[in-house]
Amino acid sequence: MFGKRYTRQLIERSAENATDRRRFLKAAGAAGLGVAGAGALGTALSLGLGSAGATSQYPEQNAKDAAASDAAVLNFALNLEYLEANLYSFAVNGYGLNDKYVNGVGNLGKVAGGHQVKFKSEHTKQIVEEIAGDEIAHVTFLRKALDKAAVAQPEIDFQNSFTAAMQAAGLINQYQTFDPFASENNFLLAAYLFEDVGVSAYKGAAPLVNNKTFLDAAAGILAVEAYHAGIVRSQLFERGLGDVTNKISDARDSLDGKADDDEGVLKDGKANLVPADANGIAFGRAADRVLNIAYLNPDKASSGGFFPRGLNGDIAASGAKE
Repeated sequence: MFGKRYTRQLIERSAENATDRRRFLKAAGAAGLGVAGAGALGTALSLGLGSAGATSQYPEQNAKDAAASDAAVLNFALNLEYLEANLYSFAVNGYGLNDKYVNGVGNLGKVAGGHQVKFKSEHTKQIVEEIAGDEIAHVTFLRKALDKAAVAQPEIDFQNSFTAAMQAAGLINQYQTFDPFASENNFLLAAYLFEDVGVSAYKGAAPLVNNKTFLDAAAGILAVEAYHAGIVRSQLFERGLGDVTNKISDARDSLDGKADDDEGVLKDGKANLVPADANGIAFGRAADRVLNIAYLNPDKASSGGFFPRGLNGDIAASGAKE
């Protein structure tokens, strides 16, 4: 996924930016990883979320990503974790992240459209509660790691964005709306839209992480996101919503460039709970392609969709249309 030159630049930049590195090591060490593990995580996240792909085909994006510090890459991840943590927090608690978890550098935004889900299944409720705990923990960890450099929560829209996404997938018409919190099925479909994207973003690190300590930290994060995605996909398959996930998958594919890698929960009429290639390997997405989906825009953009005013931090542009 990554070019060797780009990876080398990331490693060299990490070594040169002593302030960011010391801040990350101190905070992550306090979170229980220890110095070696914390350093590994910093690099692993840089590889996985900075610009997952040999390089973007867009020179201006390459230059921007190449100049980004470790803090910029971690802040990109934090923006996305704000979205997921709020989504799950509203579902189980009826409210988003606590105020002490959202302040930081940049424009502080509110969350539109969230409310508690009225779960009918205790089994499903417990699943969502556990995932909510993981996502909130990701936010608190990254904020501790970044310390005063942590970006604020950007404006997040769960109301208009999910409606637009489901209209694009052909699941509702232009006069209908989609409330992700209206039912268990709606929420699982909303979670599905993002969980697979998170896995594909983190996957970008794996091919070039040679250091065992680095690989251990990166694999731990990827494993949690993959567990989440697998659980959500299984729930949707059991509920007979495979055809619906395939339409959402096609919509994601229509946004993130020419590649047709995204797969729904059904394939040839049978279960497809693990979206992998012939070698049983998951695919990865570049950061700019992740943002094409988040902004619900196949062209280059710096805001829209789930982030109406864009992300806080230096990595915030989606890819251009091919």
